[in-house]
Amino acid sequence: MSESSPPSGSLPAEPRPEAYAPPAGARAEIDTPAGTALVDADWILLRERERVVADVFTVSYRRAASDGDLERPVTFVFNGGPGASSAYLHVGALGPRRVRFESAGAPPPPPARLEPNPQTWFHFTDLVFIDPVGTGFSRALAEIDPRPPGTKDAEPKGEAPSIPFWAVEKDLDALGEAISRWLSKHHRWTSPAFLAGESYGGFRVARMARSLQEKIGIGLNGVSLISPALELMLLFGSDYDSLAWCDVFPSMALAAAYHGRAATPWQPDHIQTLQEESEQFAAHRLAPLLALGEAVPAEERRAVLEEQSQRLGLSFDGVQRRLGRVSAPDFVRELMRDERRVLGLYDASLTAVDPFPDRPSFEGPDPTLWAIERVFTAGINHLLRAEIGVETERDYRILNMAVNQAWKVDRPRHGLDSRLGATDELRYAMSLNPHLKVFVSHGLFDLVTPYAASKRLMGLMRLDNPDRILRREYLGGHMFYCWERSRQAFFRDGRTFTEGAIRTG
Repeated sequence: MSESSPPSGSLPAEPRPEAYAPPAGARAEIDTPAGTALVDADWILLRERERVVADVFTVSYRRAASDGDLERPVTFVFNGGPGASSAYLHVGALGPRRVRFESAGAPPPPPARLEPNPQTWFHFTDLVFIDPVGTGFSRALAEIDPRPPGTKDAEPKGEAPSIPFWAVEKDLDALGEAISRWLSKHHRWTSPAFLAGESYGGFRVARMARSLQEKIGIGLNGVSLISPALELMLLFGSDYDSLAWCDVFPSMALAAAYHGRAATPWQPDHIQTLQEESEQFAAHRLAPLLALGEAVPAEERRAVLEEQSQRLGLSFDGVQRRLGRVSAPDFVRELMRDERRVLGLYDASLTAVDPFPDRPSFEGPDPTLWAIERVFTAGINHLLRAEIGVETERDYRILNMAVNQAWKVDRPRHGLDSRLGATDELRYAMSLNPHLKVFVSHGLFDLVTPYAASKRLMGLMRLDNPDRILRREYLGGHMFYCWERSRQAFFRDGRTFTEGAIRTG
């Protein structure tokens, strides 16, 4: 996707077609808890064979008092999905403005409120929030006008256009090009550089830690993986594996204790003990049963399943029927069924009323995904349009499920159906750059990308120096930073990590 000149002696390139112009950007100065910020909201054009093929929307914050200071780090931030914009980290955790949540992560009553964020990472790094193609204000030109060139008068076809950027490697290349162009535009190639990504964004970050260095030559001081999905096969359990079930078990056990349904009571001062006990049970008691099934003697099998039911707060009959394979969707619906409440998959500490309790499958909203969309949608639109001054008729796509459903592994196959992973890429990148530091963070109640999976994977990386990885878990779920206490701790850890990676980088 880079521009190039024809080789010497070759025929001249065809004239560039009519130039495509994205919406006008905006520039502002805003006061933040970390000082005055220069804010640029703008589109970066991606080209292929001299043609503009997409625009990528970015919002960057640079410290006004030290603009041009090459010693100040810059962190490039994106979320996951695939199909999620950067709004969650932008107005949820890292940006100078944040949307208001209750202290324990619950969304407040409407309307949404945007307020200064005392824990913004702008205190210690410039920030660039990037919306991948198809999310936020970013678009592929095929989305804007899906008709082939030269058919302006033809009626567009009814089916959705095929978007090449909605694939694993093409997405990474597009983000890499956007980062490269931003560094060139702002003359920041020699500044300390960091990446931060959440969920599938953590998968992106782990793979980009290698590709940015190898393909583009961007050296990184550190990468932050926030609630990452590192190995996609671990997102789905089956009758023939044990890892996915064991990884999610500690988070379910902690949630059951938090709601007072487990045999072990919830004690805020002893969370680490409960966490360790749940991990040990999953690794040494549950895993052999899941691996061997009915080959385990009946008496031993019953003992394991009884302990599992007590730790999860579920009936023994239900756990026995599943032979220990208790899925997160089953757990969140069954734990508090007697109160007609369902837990959140993304934060199992939160609950909502089950609107259809008599139906065989859950058909209501997840209290920690769709229930919070209104908060983030209002917050990011107010920030961009009212405070920064972006003027565009485009809808800001906070979560585009069309992208998610169309995702591929750069061949006719859905990306999330693969056994694709990012841990190998991260290991390679850390060997390629012995100064690269890694920060892995999770919420304890996240049942979608459970903390135990990353903890186990980190233990399998065989690093020469394990201190190069900082791993932290916080109260909360997938977006643990919605919890006041967790956001404060995340800020402190992020600052320590960033400053340490610069000193030793």
